[in-house]
Amino acid sequence: MNTKQLIDEAVSLPVEERVLVVDTLLRSLNQPESEIDKQWGREAKRRLSELRSVNIEAVPGDEVFRKIWSRFEK
Repeated sequence: MNTKQLIDEAVSLPVEERVLVVDTLLRSLNQPESEIDKQWGREAKRRLSELRSVNIEAVPGDEVFRKIWSRFEK
């Protein structure tokens, strides 16, 4: 099977299976770093805990991106 045949076969798969193929291929290019993944997991849990505790105020994503883009427009 050549590359074009493989791609044609993959494209004909149901969406869920295509997602699995894409995810597997991307992971093969960027091997996860288990220690880094653990650190990001802890950071995500910490941030979620802060949000739930109401000690901080969440900023809507569109506002964050608007501020970022305004920095580049100058």
